[in-house]
Amino acid sequence: MTAPAVEAGAEVPAPPRPRAILWDWDNTLVDGWAAIAAGLNAAFAAFGLPAWTVAETKGRVRRSLRESFPEIFGGEWERARDLFYAEVRARHLAVLAPMPGAEAALRAAARWPQGVVSNKQGPLLRAEAAHLGWGGYFGALVGAGDAASDKPDPAPFRMALAPLGIEPGPAVWYVGDTGIDIQGARAAGCTAVLLGDAAHDGGVASLAPDAAFPDAPALARHLETLARLETLA
Repeated sequence: MTAPAVEAGAEVPAPPRPRAILWDWDNTLVDGWAAIAAGLNAAFAAFGLPAWTVAETKGRVRRSLRESFPEIFGGEWERARDLFYAEVRARHLAVLAPMPGAEAALRAAARWPQGVVSNKQGPLLRAEAAHLGWGGYFGALVGAGDAASDKPDPAPFRMALAPLGIEPGPAVWYVGDTGIDIQGARAAGCTAVLLGDAAHDGGVASLAPDAAFPDAPALARHLETLARLETLA
C-alpha cells in the first residue's frame, strides 16, 4: 500500500502500521492563525516592529515562544510574551476552526491511541481541544512549556507517549505540516508523516518525510483502510 504522493513524480512509501498517532496542532488539525498573528502584532506594536499578515505568520512561525521571543525581543522578551498571550487569550477560541477533514481523520485514527505535541502553550492547546469537543480523542495534549524542552526536542514526544503506555519508535506516527515537525519526529525516533504540500517549507522533496498525504481526507481514507485490515487480521 502506498501513501498518496503530494508532488508530481514524488513517490513516498506508506509508513509502518501505527501503534499510536501523535498530531501537531496548528495548521494540521486546526486553523487558529488569526489569533496568533494578532498576538504577535500586539507585541510587535509595543516594540515598534512591523506587523505580520496572517500569511506571513503561517510562513514564519515554527519554534515555541520561549525559544523564539528572546531572539526577537532580547531582554524584554517576557514583556513581549505577556502582551502576546493577553491578545491570544482574548480571541483564540472565537477564531478557532478545524482544518478541512481534520475531525474525520481523528475519527479514522480512533482505533489507535492518539495524542498531540504542539508548540502552542499547553493551557491554550487544551482549552482549544475542549472548545472543539475533541478532548475524547486524545490520551495526551502536550504543548509548549509542558516538557523540559519544546518541539523539535524529543522531550514533549516522550511526555505525550507516557500516558499512552507506548515507547517512541517507528510504529508511532507523528503527523505535522512543517519541517520542524519532521525534525521533531525523527529526533524522537518516530515516523514522520507530512500533511499537505509543505510549500511554506520548500516542498515535500526538501523535507523527505517518511510518508506524505496531500490533505486530511486522504489521510483519513488511508487510516480507515488500515483499520479495516486490522479488523480482518
